[in-house]
Amino acid sequence: MNISKLLDEYRKDHQHPVNQLTHAVGIPMIALSLPWFFFNWKTAAVLFVLGWILQFVGHLFEGKKPSFFRNPAFLIIGPWWWMKKRLGRTDKSEDSRSHKEEQNL
Repeated sequence: MNISKLLDEYRKDHQHPVNQLTHAVGIPMIALSLPWFFFNWKTAAVLFVLGWILQFVGHLFEGKKPSFFRNPAFLIIGPWWWMKKRLGRTDKSEDSRSHKEEQNL
């Protein structure tokens, strides 16, 4: 499966607003906790555990299991998708940008 399909599948698995909110907070907590283990393992452990709790709470609202239960590649796709969304580069904004560019030609 290519990355575009994985990103699209991840987006489809995260439609509920509460799930999106918990992921918007939980994903950076988990990502920040990993290098933080080198500096303060207790703080890193708290961030890591709370971040994962938020992820699972979000999926309770979504009514779906986390995507990485189907494919562990989603453990990388999740943060990648989160970063693209923060930068405004999700599929919807990419589509609207390319549509605007086509209109300007």
